[in-house]
Amino acid sequence: MSKLTHDIRDATLWITFNRPQARNALTFEMYEGLANLCRGVPTDGSLRAVVLSGAGGRAFAAGTDMTQFRAFETAQDALDYEAKIGAVLDAVERCPLPTVAALNGACTGGGAAIAAACDIRIASASLKFGFPIARTLGNCLAAANLARLSALMGAGRVREMIFTARLLGADEAQRCGLISEVLEDEAALMARAEALAKTLGEMAPLTLRATKEAMRRVGAAAAVDDADLIEMCYMSEDFRHGMEAFLAKEAPKWSGK
Repeated sequence: MSKLTHDIRDATLWITFNRPQARNALTFEMYEGLANLCRGVPTDGSLRAVVLSGAGGRAFAAGTDMTQFRAFETAQDALDYEAKIGAVLDAVERCPLPTVAALNGACTGGGAAIAAACDIRIASASLKFGFPIARTLGNCLAAANLARLSALMGAGRVREMIFTARLLGADEAQRCGLISEVLEDEAALMARAEALAKTLGEMAPLTLRATKEAMRRVGAAAAVDDADLIEMCYMSEDFRHGMEAFLAKEAPKWSGK
């Protein structure tokens, strides 16, 4: 069974993260598949919108599959990983069609980063959104991710959310502007996603495309060198310990080294 599925209904491309047994934790293959789908959408009018969702009823996506981090040995491994994820998020942002993230259940780590890169986010009442890395792994977000989140939620809320490893519920996420609508359950969420995609399909495509790209350029105007911060976290004893503790379902004991 494919871990990332896609199909076309009417003029909408539906992309589904499909590892329900792992709350749709993202493998590198899934990341790359998403990027390729976003880069390859046609602009001839045959498709008008893209909807992203997660299978299984429990999660949109619960971040990167952490077993993949066991292969990290050098600082370059960490830098390459963040560059790879950055390229995926850039592909989502640059998708020429409007993107809708339909968020049900857990939306954390890499899943939350993907959602933040979409144009519109709607959620069911079961949403739990955040980056609990200060409690679990001890790694860090790339500066571009922090900038994207700050533009959506405000820098102060991003700091508080990450510093406390707190997950935002649907109502709070709507109040701070992260999501635009809260639906009662997954069925209502997916019905609304379909209706929203239809509405987007009726709009002037060049207006939407130009607005997307102009806003992306504004957000990318200030590039930040964060390589030293990525190396500090991913090469630390804490990161290695945190990863193994999480996989063993144990509480980590941070040393700051």
